[in-house]
Amino acid sequence: MDVFPSDGVEIAYMTEGDGDAVLLIHGFASNAQTNWRDTRWMKFLADNGFKAIAADNRGHGASQKFYDAEAYSGQVMAEDARRLLDHLKIAKADVIGYSMGARIAAFLAMAHPERVRGAVFAGLGANMMRGVGSPDAIAKALLAEDVAAVTDQEARAFRLFADQTKSDRRALAACIMASRDRIPGEKLGTIRVPVLVVAGTEDKIAGPAKPLADIIPGAEALDIPGRDHMKAVGDRVFKEGVLAFLRKRP
Repeated sequence: MDVFPSDGVEIAYMTEGDGDAVLLIHGFASNAQTNWRDTRWMKFLADNGFKAIAADNRGHGASQKFYDAEAYSGQVMAEDARRLLDHLKIAKADVIGYSMGARIAAFLAMAHPERVRGAVFAGLGANMMRGVGSPDAIAKALLAEDVAAVTDQEARAFRLFADQTKSDRRALAACIMASRDRIPGEKLGTIRVPVLVVAGTEDKIAGPAKPLADIIPGAEALDIPGRDHMKAVGDRVFKEGVLAFLRKRP
C-alpha cells in the first residue's frame, strides 16, 4: 500500500483501475483489503471502467493508530478522505462507505458536497439516525483478555472480527467510543448529492435502508435480500445496484 500524510497522520491506501474515481471507505474493525479487495469490489469497479481507491481508516490496517477517542470523530475521518482526494489530485469522486464508512461518507457529503459526485451509504440505514449498539460494551469486549469472557453477543462479534483482521484492539476501543454517535435526521436531510442507501434485510446493525433514504432528498433505497451485516458486503445485488447508480448519476 502507498502512504500519504493527512494533516500529519499516516494513511495507507491502494488503487486499482482507471476512469472516474470511486472512493471506498471501510467499516469498523475492517480494512481496505478485507472490505474491498478480498470481496472483489475493487476488481469489479476496475473491470467496469472506474478507478477504485480504498484507504485504511486511521486506527485500522496499516494506517496510524491513536488511543484517544477524540482522534476518531466522523468529521475528522471524513477530512482524511478529503485529503486523500487532494493527494491524488481528484476534484470529485463517487464515495461508497460501508457501516462506519457510511457515516464517514455522510460527513464528507455534508462538509464537502463539491467533492462528492454521488454517495452510497451501505451497511447503515435507519440506525445512522437512531444509533446502534453499546460502544461501552464493544470497547470492553475489545479490551478483554479472553474473548470467552465476553457475553454480549454483538460486542463479541466485533471482538472476533477484530481478532480475524489482526487489528490493534486498543486503537479500535478508542475509535468505537467516537464513531457510533447517531447523526440527527435534520442534518442528514441537508445532503444534496445523489445518494443510494443499501442494507441487508437481515442486518440488525444497519437497520432498514428506506427510513434513511426517505429523509435525504432524492435518495434511493436498495435492500439486499436475506443478508446480514457481514454477508451483505460482497453480495452481487449490492454490486449491481451500485453499478447502476454510478452509471446514471450526473
